[in-house]
Amino acid sequence: MNKQPELVKLIDTTLCTACRGCQVACKQWNEMPGLRTRQWGSYQNPPDLQWNTWTLIRFQEYEDKAGNFQWIFRKDGCMHCTDAACVKVCPSGSLYYTPMKTVGIHHDKCIGCKECMAACPFHIPKYDEKTDKVYKCDLCYSRLQEGLSPACVKSCPTGALTIGDKDAMLKKAYARVKELGGDANVYGDKFVGGTHVIYVLQFKPEVYDELPVNPKVPLSVVVWKDLLKPLSLLAAGGVLGGSFLHYVIHGPKRPDPEDNNIPNEKAEGGK
Repeated sequence: MNKQPELVKLIDTTLCTACRGCQVACKQWNEMPGLRTRQWGSYQNPPDLQWNTWTLIRFQEYEDKAGNFQWIFRKDGCMHCTDAACVKVCPSGSLYYTPMKTVGIHHDKCIGCKECMAACPFHIPKYDEKTDKVYKCDLCYSRLQEGLSPACVKSCPTGALTIGDKDAMLKKAYARVKELGGDANVYGDKFVGGTHVIYVLQFKPEVYDELPVNPKVPLSVVVWKDLLKPLSLLAAGGVLGGSFLHYVIHGPKRPDPEDNNIPNEKAEGGK
């Protein structure tokens, strides 16, 4: 069996025109309904990612140090972390790593505990009260399995979205940053084990709304999942092992004669 390639989706924010074709394509392919929203003073709609919106184009007004104003746009969605906090905390196995190293989701296994929402450093998973389940982008895993690109990538008219082998995409990203110069940088390959969604940013990460500068798996998740839980399992295994060894050496515990009101030999000898 051929080994599945490790895929990375590259988002070049400098090529994005905010046409929102990717946002619409994502909804159409995943058959997600639209929900009524209210005008809140921005072209960005809806205001944030939702259980039914897995891809969102963020609109942002930006003024640089020289007083120059411009629009900047960023496609937001699941980053598909290599060391994914959501996978670490999921108790039901709903969130998992695919053979392509992306983070998939089995909605039928989701129990609505919302642990992934609290753990994700990018605040991606969203909860739906009606179904009592959590939803997020799975990078169109069903399409990837058939050798097709994700719906968002397929719909992009400017080439802002591309997908391919990890090494090739990283090489492309760094070449683009070198071409752009200035504060341009690659975002996503230096934390949480590296993400499978990589950005080419025109400005430093702190400029962009809702983009953490140094995202990390929460310390509480690391301590519990990587340290305390293995120790608790080891301790439980020790208890079971000791109990089994005692059984082998001493056999099953038998009730004392007095417990069953059976007279012992000394008592009978007194007659």
